[in-house]
Amino acid sequence: MPTYCIGDIHGCFNELQALLDLIKFDSAADRLYFTGDLVNRGPDSLKVLRYVKQLPNTITILGNHDLHLLELYYHAVNFEPEYLQQVLDAPDREELIVWLKQQHLLWYDQKFNAVIAHAGIPPTWNLSQALQYATEAEQILRGNNLGFFHHMYGNEPNEWDNNLQGYDRFRFIINALTRMRFCSPTGALDFTAQGNSGPPGYLPWFKVPQRQCKNVDIIYGHWAALKGECDEPRIYALDTGCVWGGSLTALRLEDKRKFTICNMGSGRL
Repeated sequence: MPTYCIGDIHGCFNELQALLDLIKFDSAADRLYFTGDLVNRGPDSLKVLRYVKQLPNTITILGNHDLHLLELYYHAVNFEPEYLQQVLDAPDREELIVWLKQQHLLWYDQKFNAVIAHAGIPPTWNLSQALQYATEAEQILRGNNLGFFHHMYGNEPNEWDNNLQGYDRFRFIINALTRMRFCSPTGALDFTAQGNSGPPGYLPWFKVPQRQCKNVDIIYGHWAALKGECDEPRIYALDTGCVWGGSLTALRLEDKRKFTICNMGSGRL
């Protein structure tokens, strides 16, 4: 009964099926964790959502693209749906959206002492704080007041303060857990850089010297430019850029072995 973590799928349904075949996935016994970004940019977001939704023994983490789908559904943004129109037009769209809203921003597996995240954990938060703040935001996402979707976008505040309240507090938590890549030594987030190097004075979040959450494995996606390479102890990057022509990767938690399927033609439409 192994446990696998799978990196960002982005609508690459065929690659997901091939990866599950590779690991000989048994839906009745094995456990799956998804690091988020099930949808967008790839050709089969609807298939991926429908498939993951019906799986037992599964935990799904929300990524920024999954949240973008929610914003589109609730008319909180005016962007063109592009790759997500198939979901918005589906007869079971409401059922899928309700399910998506119930998913997690962070998950801690005590057995493996491992956290499953989308972007990571801000260096100024310890594990207890990260789980508490994630729960706060999850409760808002699952509630009936949909006005917060109109306030989710934005890069400010870019630094945590325990006194943050309302939409500012919610926005920072969401940004930190789903969009973070580079941080200053004091934990200020930068949202402009997406490659391998940040602005002067900024480091990958997992390289900040005083990072608080070092005694737990952190398994995350989001950062395709890293190609799954990370030399920091206990940090496992799983977004290997399948939708960009790279690969889809699973990590088996029991022995930290990686399994990879190359892109099979499911790149951006």
